[in-house]
Amino acid sequence: MAKIINLQERFQKPPDNLICLNPWEFRRADWEGRHFIQMLRSQSARLESHRDEICKKGGEGVWHIPSHFSLKGGMSYTIRAMYASRDNEYRMREIYYLTGLMDCLINQVNSVLRTDLLKAMYNKVFAMKKDLNIHWYGPLDQVLLPVESQFYNEFEYRSSLTSACTMKELYRAIRTGTDEMFDILSLEYVFYCPGVGA
Repeated sequence: MAKIINLQERFQKPPDNLICLNPWEFRRADWEGRHFIQMLRSQSARLESHRDEICKKGGEGVWHIPSHFSLKGGMSYTIRAMYASRDNEYRMREIYYLTGLMDCLINQVNSVLRTDLLKAMYNKVFAMKKDLNIHWYGPLDQVLLPVESQFYNEFEYRSSLTSACTMKELYRAIRTGTDEMFDILSLEYVFYCPGVGA
């Protein structure tokens, strides 16, 4: 009837910081921070191993954080929207497509967008923002999340946007590019949510 519970093992096991694995992996950060952090999966594995070591020695948290991207500015609104929809892959993909449209309006030069067709894109963006209930505030420079060149050729993506001759081609290039980026972000990166006093 009585069962012996080994408390020693329980206390030496680090608390699970995993929030979700799919479609993107989100974890809670053990450190003080105001921004989401994007880290390569290999760096995250090293960080989680480091957490385990510290916990086995009776400590808490981490002593150092491997290289990463701190998602600030426009990217902070993007990752918050993605995190809020983490249980719905279709919605996440739509949000990232909207992010691609926003990026195109902010950072892309295209002859189609120099015509009155620009209004059609603005209308599409504002309709999607309303439907998805997503907003970006303040100065916007970068809204797409960073993807290292070893995984994705951003120059090729930008060229496909520049060379699009119709709105249909432009929308297709953005959809294809953002879907590919979404998959790479899912396979190659882990996202840490702001921790402790955030």
